[in-house]
Formats: sequence, structure tokens, C-alpha cells
Amino acid sequence: MNVVLVIVIVVLAIFVVILAVAARRGRDRSAPPPQPTSEARILFPFVAHGLAPRALDAALRLARADQGTLVPVFLARVGLHLPLDAPLPRQSQIALPMQEAIEQRASAYGVPVQSRIERGRSYRHALRQTLEHEQFERIVIAAADGRGPGFDADDVAWLLTHAPGEIVVLRPDPTRELGIPVGPVRAIRRRRAMVPPRRSQAQGH
Repeated sequence: MNVVLVIVIVVLAIFVVILAVAARRGRDRSAPPPQPTSEARILFPFVAHGLAPRALDAALRLARADQGTLVPVFLARVGLHLPLDAPLPRQSQIALPMQEAIEQRASAYGVPVQSRIERGRSYRHALRQTLEHEQFERIVIAAADGRGPGFDADDVAWLLTHAPGEIVVLRPDPTRELGIPVGPVRAIRRRRAMVPPRRSQAQGH
């Protein structure tokens, strides 16, 4: 009789431990992504050369202050010898880890993210496509100075002339750059092809 009682107690103890572990795992699961409390949208274009932390942090601070959404847009250049919707596996392997790094940084700010990929024959063409397709109140962009990632002076001047809304241009800090892997990506979702562009007439640069 005592042996049966001991077995019952051991079984119950194991069951309690299993329930406690399951409950702890449930608490440890990552929280759902933050939701915007306003319709404010901060556009953050970036390219394969790298991410400028100063510009990204400025965009995240604005999005947090506005209780809005960060919209990072990776601008992919498509050669003239390829259709605009051609698969770009190499650029995909660069863009997706960069987007993931942005999402992780945004999570620390409590800012929701809606990542995009926009194609164009040049960065300016991709910027033009982005302006046509996206709704936003502000643009934050990094200006390249020859030492850090960002857009050259001509593209920045074009954006200041043609883009609506507020535009914040920051010079990147050459001593700081987000370390983003550009080699093969292991996660399955990173293997997906780049999203085809929305149907629209390709315009000039």
C-alpha cells in the first residue's frame, strides 16, 4: 500500500513539474509585435551598402514620438538586361537580414514595423516607385559622405525636390554601422524570393 502511495505521489509531482515548465514556456514566448496607436508612418529607405544607425535611430524616435509605424524600404536595383520582376536571390540574401536587424532594433523602441522591398532601374527610380506606392508623413534618409552607407547628394536633392511631407536627412557616423551578415541565410523564410513589384509603369530615373 505504501509503495502504491509513493508511486502516486511521484506521478503527481512529475505532472506538476510538466505543467510548470509548460506555463513558463508560455510566458517566455516573445510578445506580439507592438501595434500603432496612430496612422503616422515614417518612411526609411535604405540600400545594400549598409544601415546607418544614426538615421535608423532617428526614424525610430520619430515613430515612437508619433506612436506610429516605421516603414523600412529596401531599394533593389534591377539591371536593364533583366525584367523588372526578375528574381534577385543575391539581393534577397542581403535585404532580409537587414530587415530583420531593423525589426529587432524597432522592438527595443516598441515601434511596429512594416518592411517593404521596392525595385527600380536605379535607386532614384526605386525611390520614385516608393513615393507612388506608400503613404507616409515623414521620410528619414541617410546621406552618404563617401565614408558610410547612404544616398549620394544628387539622390538626396532629388528627394527634397519631389517627395511630399517632412524629410529628415542625416549624415551617417562612419565609426558606427550595424553589422549585417551578407552571406547565405539559413532561416527558411530568408530563402523566399523577393516580392514582385506592384503593377505600374516603370518611369525614368
